[in-house]
Amino acid sequence: MLFVLAPPLDLFRLDLNQGHFILFGLDWTLGLDAFQRGEVGPGTAALNLLLRGFLPLLLLGGGLLWIAWRYGRLYCGWLCPHFSVVEMINSMMRRASGKPTLWEKQPLPERQPTGERIIPDRRYWLPTLILVLVFAFLWAVVLLTYLLPPEQIYGNLIRGELTRNQAVFIGVATLAFTVEFLLARHLFCRFGCAIGLFQSLVWMANKRAMVVGFNASRASACASCNAACDNACPMRLKPRSIKRKMFTCTQCAQCISACTDVQAAHSAPSLLKWVEDECALQVSDREHGRRHRDTTKCFRGVTVHIAAPDNVQYQTAQQRNTQ
Repeated sequence: MLFVLAPPLDLFRLDLNQGHFILFGLDWTLGLDAFQRGEVGPGTAALNLLLRGFLPLLLLGGGLLWIAWRYGRLYCGWLCPHFSVVEMINSMMRRASGKPTLWEKQPLPERQPTGERIIPDRRYWLPTLILVLVFAFLWAVVLLTYLLPPEQIYGNLIRGELTRNQAVFIGVATLAFTVEFLLARHLFCRFGCAIGLFQSLVWMANKRAMVVGFNASRASACASCNAACDNACPMRLKPRSIKRKMFTCTQCAQCISACTDVQAAHSAPSLLKWVEDECALQVSDREHGRRHRDTTKCFRGVTVHIAAPDNVQYQTAQQRNTQ
């Protein structure tokens, strides 16, 4: 919603007609017009360039780098509008074919971690295709409103008076998004998004960064599971693997939720959880023959709450035995 409404509300957009950004309803310029008119000197112009140009870019870029270094692709998993569409279309395509993407080799299990069953139904293909087309067209129009006045674009669209360039932009962008949403959603996120890849590179450089950790001491509990955590991942990653193989993890935590649901049926805590610092080293270093670190302490205190018939809240096995 923020992505769609930011231009009409003048929260943020680049107005090509005016030649500058608009931020929170205010003109965001570099202040060089006054210098060109001779109203200010070179010193003032340089200061304006520093404060209005380089400093905001430095703060924005530095903030994104710090978040990626410490927590990974948080932007991708929690703020990116494209990833929201990826998850939505994945869900619809799974209902239509049993597979979240066309490139999946085998259909995923019908039984979900919550116990629900999703039985593939080809009738879902029509709403899936409609959803793809609607989002492709919407995204094309919205992107254009980031470049030209939104009232002009929406007005021309409603009246059927788009200019040639506007119509070409919307048509080409709609086609590109349709192909991408239908065929290459998570593939684009993994290999084509420069912002996402840059965050992943920064995250990989920090071995102590937040990452999904696996409680290897309870690995036997996975025997009764149908790889629910793998199946839940929108990026088609293996959450129990080493960090290098989770290079494009978007920190969406769906794998943790899936494992929590599966283990809840056994009144046990999840085998997956967020870990960082020393505990994250086990995920980062678990390759190239390096010694495995003991992860038991990293999973102490993990609790799970089960709604029992008598409304009792169960916690960890150790706590239940103590009680």
